[in-house]
Amino acid sequence: MPGSTIDAMPRRAAPARGQRARRLRGDGRVAALFAAPSLIGLTLFTLFPIVMSLVIAFFRWPAVGEQVFTGLGNFTQLFGDPVFRRTLFNTLLFVVLYLPLNLIVSVGLAVWISPRIKGRQALRVVFFLPVVTPMVANAIVWRMIYQPNGFIDGTLHAATGVHAPNFLGEQGWAMFAVVAMSVWQGFGYNMLVFSAALDAIPRQLVEAAQIDGAGPWRLFFRITLPMISPAMFFATTMTLITSFQVFTQPFLMTGGGPGIDTETLMMFVYNQGFSVYQFGLASAAAWILFVLILGVTAMQFAGQRRWVTYDV
Repeated sequence: MPGSTIDAMPRRAAPARGQRARRLRGDGRVAALFAAPSLIGLTLFTLFPIVMSLVIAFFRWPAVGEQVFTGLGNFTQLFGDPVFRRTLFNTLLFVVLYLPLNLIVSVGLAVWISPRIKGRQALRVVFFLPVVTPMVANAIVWRMIYQPNGFIDGTLHAATGVHAPNFLGEQGWAMFAVVAMSVWQGFGYNMLVFSAALDAIPRQLVEAAQIDGAGPWRLFFRITLPMISPAMFFATTMTLITSFQVFTQPFLMTGGGPGIDTETLMMFVYNQGFSVYQFGLASAAAWILFVLILGVTAMQFAGQRRWVTYDV
């Protein structure tokens, strides 16, 4: 009968809904089981150390001895320490020098190889090689290049009879030497980002600007630069974050010297934590660096509306 058929429909749908719910719960358990190793590793080796470093930052925490709560004492001590203030200045100086040089070299080379020139792909590979070469190996090689009687000094002396400065041992030269090596090491990544962004520019826009009489510089600043501004924003943000964390280059090339002219915040954190074993000061310095990076990144995101163009 029609009535009995209608009455039976809900009774058949209910088991189907129950089976679907049980299947979803089973899938969730399986997914949680597969994700558990990564979640446990993330918790033990990332989240827990971050929380503990924040806790330790408010304690006088030597390697051996009693841990004493100091509140903001570690932060006050750091800002009163001339060594910490100098390392903060060195880090900011590195960022101010490294960021624009990296972007200028990256954009310049990307524009240079953007036309369909012969060997374009090979040039991309060559420019990207320093990025995938181990940083330690690069730093050691450049230290040998910079040292007295090294490649630069030997070449200059053979050509002119004049010795080059001791780039890594003289004040005023060491930071510039570290920056130059860092630019050589890192420009290849941003170059690929900009190269991909240049390839995505509609050819019609370029041709229309050329028909209207736009020269190379006007074409670059009015068409190319606005069109690659999203890539520029990404490259600027990521380069800022990594440049604030510079460690390997000055650590291996100069050891922070001469004096403390090239000692950075990351080196200060390392020295406090693993040389003098003052974990409280090391954690406080690390959180100051975190807040500094967070603030600069927030300003980047807040200001992107003024210069980043997402519409084609």
